[in-house]
Amino acid sequence: MSATFQRAPRETYSQGVTNCHRIIVDTETGVNYLIVSEGSMSSRGVTVLVDQDGKPLITPMKPKE
Repeated sequence: MSATFQRAPRETYSQGVTNCHRIIVDTETGVNYLIVSEGSMSSRGVTVLVDQDGKPLITPMKPKE
């Protein structure tokens, strides 16, 4: 099953080549995600970044014109 994405995330932080940690932001909702890849991209994980209260970290997005 393949997914079709209507909006592209925006990468805000990236570190590493083999072991990679990236933070991306959903350009529609502003929700921040952490993506971790270990080794040659064979194992990956994605999680929502949350604040101290457990609420998603949200980056304010400019409204579409």
